[in-house]
Amino acid sequence: QVQLEESGGGLVQAGGSLRLSCARSGRVFQINAMGWYRQAPGKQRELVAYIDAGGVSNYADSVRGRFTSSRDNAKNTVYLQMNSLKPDDTAIYYCYVDFLIDPREVRARRYWGQGTQVTVSS
Repeated sequence: QVQLEESGGGLVQAGGSLRLSCARSGRVFQINAMGWYRQAPGKQRELVAYIDAGGVSNYADSVRGRFTSSRDNAKNTVYLQMNSLKPDDTAIYYCYVDFLIDPREVRARRYWGQGTQVTVSS
């Protein structure tokens, strides 16, 4: 059973930094992508950043240049380093993974973490 465990959220002042972690457990055949969405109160969930199967990081325009995603394959963990945080970054951040359980699968599964709150005060 694949599970994701997030950590690292909290309260920070504008201009500050936080680092989120997302550790994956459970066996998979192939990971297609692993990354982060966020959802602010009253808003739709939006994609923040992800690392694709080739290890390339992709970012939403709103965070590019401030956030950095990375991964540690030995620890099955991805990270989101968030710098120069703004009040608009306040949201619940959800980690996700798109993966195949075995080579016979043709459609990737998506699992979600439980979410971690990030609050940026002005």
